[in-house]
Amino acid sequence: MLRALNVLEHLSASADPLTLAVLAQRLRVPKPTLMRLLRAMEVGGYVLRGPAAGFVPGPQAAALALRTLRGPDLRRHCRSILRRLVNRLGETCNLTAPHGARVLYVERVETSEPLRLHLTPGSWVPLHCTASGKLFLASLSLLERRRTLAHLPLTRAAPRTLVDRDALDAELDRLVRLGIGVDNEEFVRGMIAVAVPVFDKDRKVVAAVACHAPTARLSLDELLTYVPQLRIAADEMGPVLSPTVTSP
Repeated sequence: MLRALNVLEHLSASADPLTLAVLAQRLRVPKPTLMRLLRAMEVGGYVLRGPAAGFVPGPQAAALALRTLRGPDLRRHCRSILRRLVNRLGETCNLTAPHGARVLYVERVETSEPLRLHLTPGSWVPLHCTASGKLFLASLSLLERRRTLAHLPLTRAAPRTLVDRDALDAELDRLVRLGIGVDNEEFVRGMIAVAVPVFDKDRKVVAAVACHAPTARLSLDELLTYVPQLRIAADEMGPVLSPTVTSP
């Protein structure tokens, strides 16, 4: 059981599919033993064979992660932090996590305003055109980012979606310097968002706290003034997601 969890940990932490050879080296497990484990996990839906004979997390791994993240105690703590944030900002806020080439909505608290973007926890959104997704891409090493962008379909979701890889790469460089993710009507026309990272004990980005707003109510410059409060909420979220995390 522990070995299977170690496999899932390495697969979920990688931006690219991992081959049997790479996994065997990282886990220090003989290839035949690891191959038997991977086959069993594949049958159970916990891993899938990706491109170039690599492996990626399967749908059952995502379902397990979501059930864990949405456990009663964890969900209550996450919602409490998000609810306080929404009460201060007046706009919808959510907690997201990276999963392969997509973003998973883990928890969300809606604004009371009638004009809002409706996305339920458990929803998946793209990396390249969302605030959280761009934050996760920007948090990768330069090599990992370029490998990811080389295989990532840059589908146009809205008129402002960046579908040119060079343009997106330049935007990610800018976001690295800012330490945030920004969606300037790139996912949904008329909706903007900003995201800040949630770190684990090793200062690795494991999740994001984001705020969405319609342009009819806020400009992007106004939304960016919320970043300090988002960072406070993200610092609170770290120990909730990983009890060994200590706030800076």
